[in-house]
This record gives sequence, C-alpha cells and structure tokens, in this order.
Amino acid sequence: MTYQILVSDPVSAEGLQPLLNQDNIQVDYMNEFTNVTVQDVINRYDALIVRSQTTVTKELLEAGTNLKVIGRAGVGVDNIDLEAATEQGIIVVNAPDGNTISTAEHTFAMMMALARHIPQAYQTLMNGKWDRKSFKGVELHRKTLGIIGMGRIGSEVARRAKACRMTIIAYDPFLTEERADKLGITKGSLEDIYATSDFITVHTPLTKETKHMIDDNAFTKMKQGVRILNCARGGIIEEGALLRAIESGIVAGAALDVFEKEPAMDHPLLDRPEVIATPHLGASTEEAQTLVAQDVSEEIIAILNGESFKNAVNMPTISSEVRRALQPYYLLGEKLGEMAIQLVTEAPMKVTVTYGGELSDFDTASLTRRIMKGLLSYHLGDKVNIVNTFHMAKTYNLTYSVEHATSSLGFKNLITVTIETQQGKRSISGTMLAGYGPRIIKIDDYSIDMAPEDHLLYIQHNDIPGMIGLVGTTLGKHQVNIATMQVGRKQEGGEAIMMLSIDSLFNQDAFRDLEQINHIHSVKEIRL
Repeated sequence: MTYQILVSDPVSAEGLQPLLNQDNIQVDYMNEFTNVTVQDVINRYDALIVRSQTTVTKELLEAGTNLKVIGRAGVGVDNIDLEAATEQGIIVVNAPDGNTISTAEHTFAMMMALARHIPQAYQTLMNGKWDRKSFKGVELHRKTLGIIGMGRIGSEVARRAKACRMTIIAYDPFLTEERADKLGITKGSLEDIYATSDFITVHTPLTKETKHMIDDNAFTKMKQGVRILNCARGGIIEEGALLRAIESGIVAGAALDVFEKEPAMDHPLLDRPEVIATPHLGASTEEAQTLVAQDVSEEIIAILNGESFKNAVNMPTISSEVRRALQPYYLLGEKLGEMAIQLVTEAPMKVTVTYGGELSDFDTASLTRRIMKGLLSYHLGDKVNIVNTFHMAKTYNLTYSVEHATSSLGFKNLITVTIETQQGKRSISGTMLAGYGPRIIKIDDYSIDMAPEDHLLYIQHNDIPGMIGLVGTTLGKHQVNIATMQVGRKQEGGEAIMMLSIDSLFNQDAFRDLEQINHIHSVKEIRL
C-alpha cells in the first residue's frame, strides 16, 4: 500500500529524507498546486506535515477523510485543533527534541555575549568610536551558574558550563541527588540559586507555577550584580520586576531571547544598556530545522507502519465502551495527579495508582495517562500530554505502576495516587459522588470530603480547640474568603489536617501569618 503525504508549509528538504526514502510513501508539496487550498486537496492524503503557517481547523480535518496523522515540524501545536483531530481519530505528533542543542548553544552564546558586552561594544565600534574602557567584562571561569529547569536543554547548558569550569547549582522538581551526581552538578533549591549564583538561566516550560516565578521578591534574594538569561519562555521572568532590579543595581545584565508579548519592538527593557536581546532565535539554526523535520518524518513512518511512536500530542484511540465508563473520571484523575505532586517537596521516584471498585473491571490505561499527565504537567506544562506522559515519566526517571484493590472504602469507585520520594510516601484518594462530582476523600491517613477547587489551602496542625477560628480570623484579616473547610484527624488531640477552598489566590502576608500560629506545622497552597 502506498501512502500519500502532503507538506503544506516550508519544511527542511533534508529533514524529510526519511519519508522520501520509503518505497511505499509519496510526498507532495502544497507549493506545487495552483489556485487550490489545503482543504481542497486534503482528502487525497494519509498524512499532513505543517509548521506554523497552515491552520488545521475542524473543517479541514473533516475534509481529510483519509487522514491518519498530522505532523508539526516544531514544538507548538496552537495552529492545530487537537480536540477535532482526536474526534476524527487522527494522531497529531510534534518534534520536541529537535531544538535542544540549538537552544542550549544560543543560551551559552548569550551568556558569553552578556559577560563580555559584545553587542554593545560592536555597536559602539560601528558608530565610529574605539572605546576599550567602557566594556570591561567578567569571566565565566569559576563563576556559579544557577540553572532553573534540568530537562534536555538545561542539561545541555550544564555540560557546556562545566567545560568553562563553572560551578553549577540546579533546581528542578524532578531532579534527584543521583542524577545531579551523574551530571556533576549540585542540586539546590530556588533560594540556594538566588543566594549563590553569578549567572541564572531559566529552562522551564511556562505553567501556572512558573509564570512570573522570578519576581520582585526573587530578585531581592539574589546576589548584587547577578546576570539573568531567558531563552525558554516569555513570562517566566516578570519583566517589570527585571527592569526594577536592573535600575536598582541588583541585576548587572540580562540576556533575553523571549518576551511575554512578541514581537517586542518597543519594550522598555530594550532601552537599557545592560540588556541584550534576540528575536526568539533559540531554535533558528539549519540543524534544528532539519532535526524537527526528521523527527516528525520518523514518527509518521512509525504510525503509518503500525509501529510504536512517542511524540503524539492528542488522545490515543480507545473503545467507545471504555471511554463512556471512564470519561466521568478523567477530570478527577488529572486533579488527583496535580494535587499529589504538590504534597511532596522532594523529587518523586515512584508513582503507584490504585483502582478500587468497578474501575477494576476496565482497562484503565487511558485514565492512568490522565493521572500521570496531571502529575507531570504541574511542573512541565504543555510539554506533557495524555499520549506522551509515560514517555515523559521515563525521561525523568520516574517509575509508575498500577494496582487493583479489593476494597474501595465503601465507595462505588476509588482512585488512590501514591508518590514515593526519599522522604517517604504521600497519598491522595478520590471518587465520584452522584450529584456532587469529583471529591477528594482522603489525604494520607486523614479522611476528608472536599471538591478539587482551583485554590486550596492544606494545613497540618495539632488538633486543639480554637484552631479553626484562628485560621479563619487570620485569613479574614487579609481579605481571603473561605468557600469551604474540611478537617481530618486520626484521634482526638493528635495531629490533624485542614483543607480549605478559597476564592482567590493566596498572598505571602497571609501565608506568613498562618505559619506563625502556634501548633500549625505547615501551610501549603495547592493550585489546580
């Protein structure tokens, strides 16, 4: 059987070579057609390859009656209607690994240019001025580099920094001591990085947790004269806070490849002589463009030949019977995963998902994917999805297993997620209650009954009279409204937990005041 593939956007010809070498694949290019659109011809094709120019709408997908797979030669899939593709049974794949070296090298080039004022010195020379005194730089040798995010790109940056004899301290929620030792770096907290680093570079996805993670408060914790780099995602560094930190002298220089809003033509940071910037060039190398095309080509070949693949970004096909049975539990599963990962402070080593009740009668693989997606995406954002979640877990050395329990604590169905770290185990259980929807019914050994709301507070405390009143009064003082509250305990007068849903994001002043209340052991904000 011969498969027909349409390439609708400019894509590296060298990267498409794996497809061109297949005897059973015919590749056509949209620029070979005249006076027609992609939607006019898509019904002829088994696969479609796009970059960012082609918008893959629901109408286009419905017209593609033979489509089996869509390949995005790049990372983002904002131009593809994933839900419609899933409904049509069309697999969507991307190429998240192809720009790893390109972005790492760009980061290091920016770091060296920042240290030696290369762009500023060049511009002065081009303006006809020979100025050697104004551009005294610093060496990377023996400086401390803080890396926030130790995925593929962060790890490659670390390898290059070691060649310059830099001391490297890194933070990543999935970084274990064992992996840090193998990389020859020091595992630290964000506070450790802020306090000790001469250079700080970020390599995390943009998520609810990482948006504006480097803000005014973070800058106050940094060494005077620190240099900041962002070649990851605009919005990780709060740009207004960065400007204020430069003006105050905390930050000696910043190198930016990304901004919150692009193109950033009239940005106030660009007026500062301490800032160097490029227009989102992290993946803009010939090699990277070839690699993303090659990666997506190999994924398409595997899918068309019925072989395994790893970079799909939409739901795998399951039977309609299983989907109907599990559909009500998908949201609960994701919320359980999101909550479970926020209960631990160390890197997770193993995840166990336990199903009790009627769920034990079904193939729960798709539900397990949802749980793992929720768990991983809290830190990794849209890098992880319900298809590649198991692959991503393996990438971060996180093992998982599924168990079936005979007991469901009296509920029709029960899902328990247990995370193991070097510090021990934490678990959370949930179910679906008719008329009430998803409910959290147990955290560790404490029974509660709570809906997984957007903003939750988890408080560990001693079970003594007046605790609920003290917490309520403290939150009221800071204009934080409590929607619901649940208290769980094992025995009277022992340790207890309090779970509250609140109407708005928590603030640091309220957090500090709660922690200072006698008999409160810990306060944790959980965001869903």
